[in-house]
Amino acid sequence: MEAATTHNQAAAKEFLAHNAKEKGVTTTASGLQYKIIAAGNTKAATILPADEVTVQYRGKLLDGSEFDSSYARGTPASFTVNGVIPGWQEALVLMKPGAKWQLFVPPELAYGATPKPGIPGGSLLIFDVELVSVKSSGAQAPAPEHSEAKPKSK
Repeated sequence: MEAATTHNQAAAKEFLAHNAKEKGVTTTASGLQYKIIAAGNTKAATILPADEVTVQYRGKLLDGSEFDSSYARGTPASFTVNGVIPGWQEALVLMKPGAKWQLFVPPELAYGATPKPGIPGGSLLIFDVELVSVKSSGAQAPAPEHSEAKPKSK
């Protein structure tokens, strides 16, 4: 099992290095990669970690095998942003309602070396995500940090 996890982690690293050069793919500081298929309502409020989102999604492994799909179940999924894997948390707060993104989630932002049903340890996960709606938690967005303005000396 350790050998398979090591193999999966190496395959993920190789895939991400190649994928980062693909047109339209953005790589964040954490290593999450995403491609915007549709931007959604760009004027909508920023999504916060405590907000509840409703999404349609499909999750696949590098070999293309599907391990989960709200489409296959015939109903969207709803959950709080801070209740999902780190890669999703990072992407969801960047998305807007109506957006469709493809996420490329490195193992360390998914389940790491821990296998899950249908997901071998060390796996990179690819998700097609459509953000259907957002229900605000009522939490306030943190105020932007700013430095004290100092008068200029003459």
